[in-house]
Amino acid sequence: MEASLAIGSSDCAPTGSKNSAQFGTSIAKFRKVNPEYRIVNVARGGELLGADPDFVLQKGDVVALGGSTEHLTDKMGLIGPEVADAKVLGIPMDQADILITNKNMVGRTFESFRETAIAGQLQVTKVERGGVAIPAGLKTELQRMDIVSVVGLKSAVNELGEMWGRIARTNTSTDLLTLAVGMIIGFLIGMIEFPAFGAKIGLGNAGGLLLSGVIVSSLVSRLRFFGNTPNAARNVLEDLGLVVFVAIVGVNAGAGLLAQLTGAVALKIFIVGFIACTIPPFIVWAIGFHVFKINPAVLMGGVAGARSHSGPCREAAVEIQSSVPWIGFPVGYAVSGILLTVFGYFAMILAQ
Repeated sequence: MEASLAIGSSDCAPTGSKNSAQFGTSIAKFRKVNPEYRIVNVARGGELLGADPDFVLQKGDVVALGGSTEHLTDKMGLIGPEVADAKVLGIPMDQADILITNKNMVGRTFESFRETAIAGQLQVTKVERGGVAIPAGLKTELQRMDIVSVVGLKSAVNELGEMWGRIARTNTSTDLLTLAVGMIIGFLIGMIEFPAFGAKIGLGNAGGLLLSGVIVSSLVSRLRFFGNTPNAARNVLEDLGLVVFVAIVGVNAGAGLLAQLTGAVALKIFIVGFIACTIPPFIVWAIGFHVFKINPAVLMGGVAGARSHSGPCREAAVEIQSSVPWIGFPVGYAVSGILLTVFGYFAMILAQ
């Protein structure tokens, strides 16, 4: 019987050890001769014994043999016939992102770890450097602050995490401490003011929180072991944050503007505001698509970010069933938010 084992895209089948060529062979020696396979668990007399590299196979052992479907069918009977044994396949699995912080690991390739005891117990699924995914091959060299996604035996994942740096696991809880610290930093940034044109200008609470959010999210995307926020919570904070942001800008700049408004001026502001909100997205789209040849999905995210509105980006992501539009959203959102705050203050000052 063939059963699925969550080690990347590999499969695992419980196999009875009846091939006399394997009697007295250690797991380490077996892997050296057959590197395409992984022995992830061994049962003897109904007792689970794990998969220590020095463990020696004996007649009658039941082995959980991992590998691709192609490899598993290549050498049928390598150890013995397949047997149905759910117990030997009941292996605690884990997946995690590991942040490379150990200086001794810098410059080493994945190939250099093939002889370690845990090499046959896990698999690398993705590597990120500076927030960007890079190809993961045997010759890929590790760099400090790389994030390596692995999946495999829980004990092997923990051991690799201790060897390389820190383990980051996703969960459904929100890191409220990081959120609170980010808000405090944002308020402190908002309190910074600079003299200009006989008055003082600054980002204010809204701009400070936006800038703090950019800084904290950038750090979280690169470090991963703090600041966890599930997608549902992130969507709530995003929508709520946008409303609060617009409200704060309105409260700070609106009072001075309203005091200067008359009927004619209000109509002019409405017309100019309507044109400013309607025409630029079409111009930006035309320039981005026809001149700069930007991917339409990424461009949609950028246009939505420039309008400080996540709705179009979210709808585009749902429509194409991909998160690609969100690639273009953050920079446009951050820049437009800061400019909106700054020019809002200028408008308030000029209106007085």
